[in-house]
Amino acid sequence: MNQASTPNDDFFGHPIGLRTLFLTEMWERMSYYGMRALLVLYMTGAMTGFNPGLGWSQLEAQAIYGIYVGMVYFIVIPGGWLADNILGHQKAVLIGAIIIMLGHFTLAIPIDQTFFLGLIFVVIGTGLLKGNISTIVGKLYSDEDGRRENGYYVFYMAINIGSTLGFLICSYLGEKIGWHWGFGAAGVGMTFGVIQFIKTRHLLGAAGAEPNSMDEARRSRLVLWSKISLAITAIVIIAGLVGLYTINARAFAEGFYYFLSFVAGTYFLYLYFFAGLTSEEKKSVILLGLLFIGAAAFWSGFDQSASSLSIFARDYTDLSISGYIIPIGWLQFANPIFVVIFAPVFAGMWTQLARKNLNPSLPIKFAFGLLLMALSFVVMLYAVELALVSSPVNMRWLILTYLIQTWGELALSPVGLAAFSRHSPKKYVGQMFGLWFTASAIGGVLAGLLGGDALVEGLDSISPVFGFMVQYYVIIAVALIVISFLIGKTREGKES
Repeated sequence: MNQASTPNDDFFGHPIGLRTLFLTEMWERMSYYGMRALLVLYMTGAMTGFNPGLGWSQLEAQAIYGIYVGMVYFIVIPGGWLADNILGHQKAVLIGAIIIMLGHFTLAIPIDQTFFLGLIFVVIGTGLLKGNISTIVGKLYSDEDGRRENGYYVFYMAINIGSTLGFLICSYLGEKIGWHWGFGAAGVGMTFGVIQFIKTRHLLGAAGAEPNSMDEARRSRLVLWSKISLAITAIVIIAGLVGLYTINARAFAEGFYYFLSFVAGTYFLYLYFFAGLTSEEKKSVILLGLLFIGAAAFWSGFDQSASSLSIFARDYTDLSISGYIIPIGWLQFANPIFVVIFAPVFAGMWTQLARKNLNPSLPIKFAFGLLLMALSFVVMLYAVELALVSSPVNMRWLILTYLIQTWGELALSPVGLAAFSRHSPKKYVGQMFGLWFTASAIGGVLAGLLGGDALVEGLDSISPVFGFMVQYYVIIAVALIVISFLIGKTREGKES
């Protein structure tokens, strides 16, 4: 048994520490998705009338949305580095949770000038929490423990229970009462998460409690450089907030996409050629690099839920149920509800296939997820054609889209988390989780860019963008299938 494990396996048959991480993640995702569901709607809302928004254009708002989502996941890389080398994963999660809480309460202040400051707090806090809490999950199990992947499915349930609460509560308060009430509710949810983590942190034992071992002189140098980097970052942020420089959101988002792609590619090359890895670890790096590409493509479509699909729901969908107009964000909790329903089905399916030696390799599972994402946008292309003829359309088209995307998510995301936990080089596990979430960052930025292109001319510009997305999902899925057969049935395919 791993040193971080506990003999008390009484949380759905998993280590008791998973309960602490489950509840912390649940409240963090409640706050994150609850706020995110309001973000584009608030930015593009009219500046006058009931519940005024910021009145920004779709192109600008979608770009900012993409930058925000990209930053949330990109900052996971330095967050993982700080945890690996200085803080330890447990302390990083706690500090991150507190900063997220402050960010949501800052967004709740009804002053437009605090908007970007609140987003920055949420970005920084999520960077410290998101990757590191997933790392601790893996540390609860020994390398030989076959429950690890199913443990991530249990953990994944927390994400979706939390997001359901966020969509339900924050969307209602934000859309029906006032945007800042919704942002404030996200802050209250994160407060529950902070309190829960502090009270039950002892259940984690030694899992992620300490950073990597190193001599004190080296650690002191790393602490010094970290402080210098934080000071420079703070100066740049403050200068922007007080108006010393301005940024074109669209141009920044495009540059950010290329930057993230360059960073990820460079890091994979560094690991392979210069990190002193064994030949077996290098093979794992190649596999994880392939999964990274598939994940980045997948999230660029999945994150349309709070981007182009949210605007389609607002402007072209009939949201009435028995005469009551539901909040736009309520459509989005179709996804977490479907995850809660189907996660056990997918976990059981992989387990049964493994018992019969038919478990697909990781690239095949990812290809399956990408093909499902392509199918979901085929559905949306049909919905757009209906809207061009007679708008608004029935909400069932969006619900069907979310159902298919959920199946794709379950084929890809928990499997990817388990793969990066099990097959990452041991010394780099925190940073590798950061790299996994960089795929989400690239996908998030692409979601904003594609969403802006899709909405710039209303319905007329949606179909070409969605059609392009269908094509690139199919191409990447086919490439993964071909590569899977070229490399044969790998050890990862047998174990996953």
